Amino acid sequence: MTKSTYSRADRVADQIRMEVADILMRKIKDPRVRTVTVTDVELTKDLRIARVYVTTMEQNDGERHVFDGLAKASGFVRAELGRRLALRYLPELMFVKDVSGPRADRVLELLDGLHRDQAQAGTADESTRSDA
Repeated sequence: MTKSTYSRADRVADQIRMEVADILMRKIKDPRVRTVTVTDVELTKDLRIARVYVTTMEQNDGERHVFDGLAKASGFVRAELGRRLALRYLPELMFVKDVSGPRADRVLELLDGLHRDQAQAGTADESTRSDA
């Protein structure tokens, strides 16, 4: 029997991600958490702590209100998870701001700039060659 590289913690984290996203979208009535997208869940190997990475379109104070709403709703979300998942120990949920999205956008922006610069340099080289 071959050992899978997809660990139990990864499988459970993936299930938690889907369930938390569904709970936030369908069950939570707090308007502060309506703009939240669950992007990832990291679960410790012992399945005791789940870091739920979320993004929101809110900025500054709005973002703070979103995380206040998530903190207030975390007990309900955890209880609802308990009803949906058959786990011996239900992990403690920690909602964390996912900064990978804006960082990835910035990297893509820089790469696009490099491609534009290379294309402009290539065009300039061709025009100097045709003049010679």
